[in-house]
Amino acid sequence: MAGRLRITQIRSAIGRVKEQKAMVRALGIKRLYQSVEHQDSPAVRGMIQKVKHLVKVEEV
Repeated sequence: MAGRLRITQIRSAIGRVKEQKAMVRALGIKRLYQSVEHQDSPAVRGMIQKVKHLVKVEEV
């Protein structure tokens, strides 16, 4: 797990529980279809797991 991940929000966080909205923001995503890149780490993978139904993840 030393690569990079590109995370793209593909579904809205409107109407989701507060924890899920916070996870999307903590990943650095501010709007729909925005992509961010993060180092692949257990912490980031855990955050993605919480909102996997809202984001698309690609290895870069």
